[in-house]
Amino acid sequence: MAKQSKAQQETVERVLHEFKEGELQSGSGDKVKDRKQAVAIALSEAGASNQQSPSENKRRLAKTKRQERDDAPTKAELYERAKKQDIAGRSKMSKAQLEKAVG
Repeated sequence: MAKQSKAQQETVERVLHEFKEGELQSGSGDKVKDRKQAVAIALSEAGASNQQSPSENKRRLAKTKRQERDDAPTKAELYERAKKQDIAGRSKMSKAQLEKAVG
């Protein structure tokens, strides 16, 4: 098996975590119940599938990473959440610190 990049490993871990939590859905919207199907989805999203061409794998990984970035909350959104939770020192926190503080 070929060595996966850090981005591919993170994507596989995220998808398998979704499967374990019961949140992973197939393309048709049904919940995935089979571990083998979850692994296939994870490898496909990570661009590490041996069933697809290298160019298709590269496209899939780029698409997945783009979607993950779009789904992440902005620093302003995190700041507003911290403000509602009355977290002290929020104005001097970085985005990573706000994510950790808001939880």
